[in-house]
Amino acid sequence: MKVYLPDPEKGLYRATRFDWSGVIGSVKYKGHEYFGYWKETHDPMFHEDLTGPVEGYIEPGLGYADAEPGGKFIRIGVGIIEKGDEPEYNWRKTYNILDHGKWTIDNGKDWITFTHEINSDFGYGYIYQKTIQLKSNGFFIEHKLKNTGQKTIETDQFNHNFFMIDAEKSGPAFNISFPFTISTEDDLKGYLEIKDKNLYFIKELKDTSVFLELSRYSGEVMDHQVTVINRKSGAGVTFTVDKPLSRLVFWACETTLSPENSIWISVGSGEEENWISDYTLFVK
Repeated sequence: MKVYLPDPEKGLYRATRFDWSGVIGSVKYKGHEYFGYWKETHDPMFHEDLTGPVEGYIEPGLGYADAEPGGKFIRIGVGIIEKGDEPEYNWRKTYNILDHGKWTIDNGKDWITFTHEINSDFGYGYIYQKTIQLKSNGFFIEHKLKNTGQKTIETDQFNHNFFMIDAEKSGPAFNISFPFTISTEDDLKGYLEIKDKNLYFIKELKDTSVFLELSRYSGEVMDHQVTVINRKSGAGVTFTVDKPLSRLVFWACETTLSPENSIWISVGSGEEENWISDYTLFVK
């Protein structure tokens, strides 16, 4: 298995919504590719010019609600951010980074660890460590978040995933399955159908995208599992997280599809939270 990790020191990933230490440029296993570059252009200041799996946060960030325009808040895995003069937070906006914090990177033959340290003068601080570890049939991402500040850290974390299996266009070749019966109130737009625990494409996406908020998962860890398979090439992936789902959506465009899974994080002062995202690759 081959894995390519972009170099953050070259400024490839600067969008202030995402934690770039989760970005994997490409994964190849048994002659099949699972992640890749799904856009023809790249702008390091645009929030979605990334390859998966890439983790981020929908919530505004630590201290955003208390900050005045021009004040400070924190995005975990990004740094201390300047709040704009705005009526509400805009997750699509590229905010100014005031302090990147301290990054330390260590690696071995089959693993790489990113450590991000932030200390602020408004009550928040942390040591965030993320390790990407290869296994024989995939990889896992281990997270450790220690709260070194005085205030409780409460936020979400989601994964964009951006699957691009064998460069197959989003369409009938793909099946996405879950361990529970899924439903949605969003418009399938004639491109998708739901049958019990499965999401199918009826036809290929062309110059458009779909977005579905999925429901009916439980608060049990066993429901935090998704399998995506390219039935044409036989290549597939199952990913799990050892924390319950707090939100689950599905987004796809012509070149990539993304089951976006969220968890909720709450860490008191002096405490530490740990969780693991596990990706198992297979070929039928």
